[in-house]
Amino acid sequence: MVMCTGCLFIITAPSGTGKTSLVRALLENDADLRLSISYTSRPPREGEVHERDYHFVSRAMFEQMQANGDFLESAEVYGNWYGTSQRWISDTMQSGQDIVLEIDCQGAAQVRKFFPQSIGIFVLPPSAKALEERLFLRDKDAADVIQRRLDAVCEEVSHVNEFDYVIINNILEDAICDLACIVKAERLKRERQLQMQKNQVLVSRLMSF
Repeated sequence: MVMCTGCLFIITAPSGTGKTSLVRALLENDADLRLSISYTSRPPREGEVHERDYHFVSRAMFEQMQANGDFLESAEVYGNWYGTSQRWISDTMQSGQDIVLEIDCQGAAQVRKFFPQSIGIFVLPPSAKALEERLFLRDKDAADVIQRRLDAVCEEVSHVNEFDYVIINNILEDAICDLACIVKAERLKRERQLQMQKNQVLVSRLMSF
């Protein structure tokens, strides 16, 4: 029986747009999705848990993993390294499991080189002003870091045409619904449905013997 390869959903957005909240809600409502947990050299923020939010490692350990070729992609963002496990993504997709990968534009471009069939979803804030307010309200970064994030927004948004779908996160509940609809639509595509049906027919025939 040929296994139907899982979908890889890449979700990208400028900092403060709310992609983490969207991904968390999506995973809570869809038991058939697995979250790719990135490695990072930055220290945990308040409330973050090792191996739930990130694999937190030292900078030396991260650089050693880079040298070993462990990462599908890696990038330095605001002085900290982030990377995605190549083996975990490949093995999980080959098992037929769908994956959500929350990543920046630079990382998304690197992932698409290895997995051109991946589904890119770009999340935008309703306005630049709303994004600025969200960054200050979440009170996670110093003012200079927030300003760097705001300065980077134009460059990040310039990559929007590289993605398959765009969600405007104005009202969170609506954006969650939009994201769930994208996942369902991709699962209902002809090739996946026919392959799954073929697999089910084969299993039924084998069980009849």
